[in-house]
Amino acid sequence: MRKLTLSDIKDLREYEREREAFRAEIVAAKKRRRIQLGDLMTIVFENAATMRFQVQEMARAERMLRDEQIAREIETFNDLIPADGELSGTLFIEITDDEALRYWLPRLVGIHEHLHIVVGAAIVTGYAEDVDRLTRPDTTSTVHYLKFAFTPDQQQTFETAPVRLVIDHPEYQVDVTLSDEQRDELVGDFAA
Repeated sequence: MRKLTLSDIKDLREYEREREAFRAEIVAAKKRRRIQLGDLMTIVFENAATMRFQVQEMARAERMLRDEQIAREIETFNDLIPADGELSGTLFIEITDDEALRYWLPRLVGIHEHLHIVVGAAIVTGYAEDVDRLTRPDTTSTVHYLKFAFTPDQQQTFETAPVRLVIDHPEYQVDVTLSDEQRDELVGDFAA
């Protein structure tokens, strides 16, 4: 998938003119790209469009006017855009209660190693980005950035076979089958 460049990011005035329509487009896409993983977690699969939105919104919020500022944001968010043959997801532990966080985060250490995409008979395990910063031996973060690398055969199977997301952590197990709409949305990331 193509990474973002400075030319993809609109200046603030131009972005304000398109923001409402672009935001509605991204909200609709993220709705299809967000998968509920049991009661505690969701994963949002990212692509160039969702990351462009993040950069545009960051530049808007921070009133970034210089190319150097925006280039730093692009570099950061480009890491979340999947490479060819990959899917890229942001895993959220959706707990807001402090007591529940203190209970669950120590129990979910290593969660980033236990999320798999099952495509036909193949199991594709996610690998975490930025692990050293986001997890410690005694607790984990509420956000994890994962990549899933697929062979050409697995990508082809993904288009037509049932696709499941499975978490097999000792403290948390989930098995979710993607809807056809969700699967079709993600297939587009392989071809982009």
